Amino acid sequence: MGGTEQTYVKEAFDSNWVAPLGPNVTNFEKAIASFVSENVHVAALSSGTAAIHLALELLGVSQGDEVICQSFTFSASANPILYLGATPVFVDSEEDTWNISPELLEKAILDRISKGNKPKAIIAVHLYGMPYNVNEIFEISQKYQIPVVEDSAEALGSEFHGRACSTFGDIGILSFNGNKIITTSGGGALVTKNEEIKNKAIFLATQARDNAPHYQHSHVGYNYRMSNVLAGIGRGQMEVLGDRVEARRANFEFYKNNLGHLESIEFLEEPDGYFSNRWLTCILTPSFETRESIRLALLEEDIESRPLWKPMHLQPIFKDYPNFTNGVSEQLFERGLCLPSGSNLKEEDLKRIVAVILKSIPHV
Repeated sequence: MGGTEQTYVKEAFDSNWVAPLGPNVTNFEKAIASFVSENVHVAALSSGTAAIHLALELLGVSQGDEVICQSFTFSASANPILYLGATPVFVDSEEDTWNISPELLEKAILDRISKGNKPKAIIAVHLYGMPYNVNEIFEISQKYQIPVVEDSAEALGSEFHGRACSTFGDIGILSFNGNKIITTSGGGALVTKNEEIKNKAIFLATQARDNAPHYQHSHVGYNYRMSNVLAGIGRGQMEVLGDRVEARRANFEFYKNNLGHLESIEFLEEPDGYFSNRWLTCILTPSFETRESIRLALLEEDIESRPLWKPMHLQPIFKDYPNFTNGVSEQLFERGLCLPSGSNLKEEDLKRIVAVILKSIPHV
């Protein structure tokens, strides 16, 4: 916590605004819009997953449609496709950013069109805070007239050529879950340049109640709005977001400076024009065995690390859906490890982690 969150939460209690609307919600949305420095409209919601669900519905996705989704991601990127009765089509990653491959994306689109199933949307993810290849994905989106849901759940504070992530897609989404770079404990946001889309999102997120003196509903609605209390936490968190990005990037630089000389450890570098918030620092090792030796050595010292995301096309729930793969995400999963990356890590913590890693690698 940054320290000012309690002030805004107290305001919510003192003013008796403990509902999914109120001054904190409005001002949190304004703070997000101001931070991403774009002419955007923001709807604060209960989670990033809710934001993806609403984004897909607002883009017209429904029963029987197909939606392309980056395979190398967390399941929350893909689950909302199933909520709507649609079919996910998974696309593998490129090596430069670990994000959706433009080459495979176009191949997937052409294949689905040839089968009479033009995809209704593309879910592209800025994984671990590293922006995806925005220019090429945008060109493909425009070429085939397929809208993009920009999953920026892990990328608040990241930029592509000086422009904030969450502002490139037709609809962007953010997450403020407890493990994100800033948190409202649970929460998310939908980001759009179209005020009408924001208003429709809020309508659907508040049980789709029609404008009538009684409770009347002409659409299926959801209970997806963020509460004024949690938005108060978010307002305080926004005040320290810059510090959080700086801390995460400092973690990455420490690990790179102290482990980058090893042939057995690789880091994901920023391509020219990319700026990552380095939400998590991730390494690649030569093999599954090396990755596991590091992970288990850290665990022995009560230090948590985790393998990179298991691709969606390998998950039991998604294994039978169409996929277009090149082996990149499977290799990342086999060989990659997320290191401790919290904003509150001290130098002594980082030194301890590095010492364990160095000791766990043979011939170092």
